[in-house]
Amino acid sequence: MVKRLTAPALSTRKVEHGAAPIVMVTAADYPSARMIGETDADMILVGDSLAMVVLGYSDTLSVTIDVMAHHTAAVARANPKQLIVGDLPWMSYHVSIEDTLRNAAKLVRAGAGAVKLEGGSKRVPKIEALIDAQIPVMGHIGLTPQSVHTMGGFQVQGKNATAAHDLVAEAHALQDAGCFAVVLEGVPREVGDMITRSVDIPTVGIGAGPGCDGQVLVLHDLLGMQDDFVPKFVRQYANLKAESIASISAYVADVRSGAFPDDSESYHIGGDEVEALGLYGG
Repeated sequence: MVKRLTAPALSTRKVEHGAAPIVMVTAADYPSARMIGETDADMILVGDSLAMVVLGYSDTLSVTIDVMAHHTAAVARANPKQLIVGDLPWMSYHVSIEDTLRNAAKLVRAGAGAVKLEGGSKRVPKIEALIDAQIPVMGHIGLTPQSVHTMGGFQVQGKNATAAHDLVAEAHALQDAGCFAVVLEGVPREVGDMITRSVDIPTVGIGAGPGCDGQVLVLHDLLGMQDDFVPKFVRQYANLKAESIASISAYVADVRSGAFPDDSESYHIGGDEVEALGLYGG
């Protein structure tokens, strides 16, 4: 069993103190986790974004805690060295403290070393209860996809001074509640910088500029596995969709032409047995 990175080890990773930036990548299945596990990334997020990039929904609201536990277990079976963070989906922590604990426990039992939830000060009672139950918590403020309907879509947050200061206050509330890190999503670069300088826990940005203590991207985005929507903050390091289509098309052509499979890709029996079978007029 590989020694996995822990939440306490990451909780002090501030770039301003000389630490290397934190790198987090999403994964939703065993092969993806195996690939990330062979890199120097720090965390694997089993994000509820899988609702969109894996399951084809238009937002993240359709996945349940059981779906998230299913995917978390698949990632954990890859036994990566990274900290696995399980995303608590919509309506899994907008409930009683008892139900929140029960839902988070499903992700921990599936293999998560920490959980993530969206929202600021209003989540403090749930965060404190989770931490009291020995479950590390990562916060998430700014553009919170589970609030897509109340935000009027996937809109950048903190675009004026008042809203920016509100986000700073929310980050402090998460820090004071005991979160080991906080995701900043969809905020102006200047706001990401301000929050990062203001808190003692590391910030992990996604569309929050380069001043955060780390960055997270969805695996399907950074590998170019889909092109129907590419957010402004995404940098694509490959074009696997185009490469995959070309490979599948080549396979189709080889089957149609009879080029696949060839003799080297086929199993054989001995010559005497072939004769006994009488397959070739023997």
